[in-house]
Amino acid sequence: MTPPRKPKPGAGGLQFRIGYGWDSHEFKRGIPLKIGGVTLPHPKGLGGHSDGDVLLHALTDALLGAVAASDIGSLFSPSNPKWKGADSAVFLREALERIRSAGYTVANVDSTLILAAPKIGPHAAAIRTHVAELLSVTSDVVGVKAKTPEGMGTENAAIAHVVVLLEKKSSGRSKSQKEEK
Repeated sequence: MTPPRKPKPGAGGLQFRIGYGWDSHEFKRGIPLKIGGVTLPHPKGLGGHSDGDVLLHALTDALLGAVAASDIGSLFSPSNPKWKGADSAVFLREALERIRSAGYTVANVDSTLILAAPKIGPHAAAIRTHVAELLSVTSDVVGVKAKTPEGMGTENAAIAHVVVLLEKKSSGRSKSQKEEK
């Protein structure tokens, strides 16, 4: 039996990479509430330079962090009027392009939303499904949980924490399969 190879230094040698993202936005009247790209019924939305989607922002940062790329604020500066009101899926697509260029695919996503209202439970399946579609993965590898802030003093905000696991893309046949030919 051949002993396992040690990974080479740098991104090229790592089979797996983990990324973590965090975001928060304050609730404001007069704008729609979008979480995970899904518009939820609620009298207030999340303020931000773009659409304020805390889940997609945290997910974007987690993906970018996993491949040691710039963060969402550096790539899509809030001072740039081009991103005013932008759909956060645009940011997520850029992060996905960067992880694919680095040779990785999304293996798993886990997220926790912290907000007083609305209740996420009735919408969790729709959010999971939409996030999975955006990532081109199945919904069984996307976790969406919600907690209330309970005394944290953040009742007028939504917070998202996201962890992603990336896996190195396989090149098709393994080295041993190629040697057998």
